[in-house]
Amino acid sequence: MTSDEQTTPSASEETKRKFREALDRKNNASKRREGEAHLDGGGQAQDAHGPASHKREFRRKSG
Repeated sequence: MTSDEQTTPSASEETKRKFREALDRKNNASKRREGEAHLDGGGQAQDAHGPASHKREFRRKSG
């Protein structure tokens, strides 16, 4: 191997490094949020089954 080949990381090594950095950023962000009360989140889903005033409409197939 030449010195140029040794200093330049391969594409797979570069990809692994990028994914590792992204994972570290994700883990650091989750550690900062640890212990929060989730006050910014909503409660339960609102109107989970749609509007109650809507009457279901049935139509026959034509043809």
